[in-house]
Amino acid sequence: GKSPGTEFYFIFFYVGGRMEYLPDSNARYKDVNYWNERYSTEEKNILMLGCGNSALSYDMYQAGYTSITNVDYSSICVESMAERHKDCAQLSWLCMDARRLAFPDGVFDVVLEKGTLDAMLVEESDPWKVSENAAKLLHQVLLEVSRVLKPGGRFISVTFAQPHFRKRLYARAEYNWSIKHYHYGSSFHYFMYVLTKGEELSPEDAALERRLLKEAEAPPTDVNFQEVDSEDFLNNIGL
Repeated sequence: GKSPGTEFYFIFFYVGGRMEYLPDSNARYKDVNYWNERYSTEEKNILMLGCGNSALSYDMYQAGYTSITNVDYSSICVESMAERHKDCAQLSWLCMDARRLAFPDGVFDVVLEKGTLDAMLVEESDPWKVSENAAKLLHQVLLEVSRVLKPGGRFISVTFAQPHFRKRLYARAEYNWSIKHYHYGSSFHYFMYVLTKGEELSPEDAALERRLLKEAEAPPTDVNFQEVDSEDFLNNIGL
């Protein structure tokens, strides 16, 4: 089958939590020996949020991450993936709403999503200001992600969304996590956000949250147009 690309190795690396071993050049991300030297696949309990029909869970399973719970809103998708991977005993497939995850608090070492939040925002026209409904949806999902993560656990979000758009959604003290972001890819850049539960927001991200809260509380600006006599107005502009 097709071998995993750079994207997979980035995810593989951050799921393992071995961030102290960042390579000294991007080229080494494709060096399999680098991962063999630096990386151990200690058992981690992983939640794949909005798995779809992606091969990512299977690739990770093949790499030694066998305890992966996959959830998706589509029952047809879940049934199809369960059948396709029926020989992988520790890959479980569940139909579930990301806003109401049916798991106890603090059970996952890693929650991973790749494009799931992008799909939830696909109808948004202004990336600087998402609609009230979309903001509410994302808030519900992110609260649930934080809830099911263990202390020190990581939420890994893979997206095309640049930091100045996506960090606006992630930078909330309520979620009880820090935010780091990385990018990779050549023709198209992917962005990976690594949010670690139990760590505080950086001063920069905390300031972003305060600014956004202040903007949200500010009353809308009313624009008053002075009424003028239409005939005088037309005369004044030379018509």
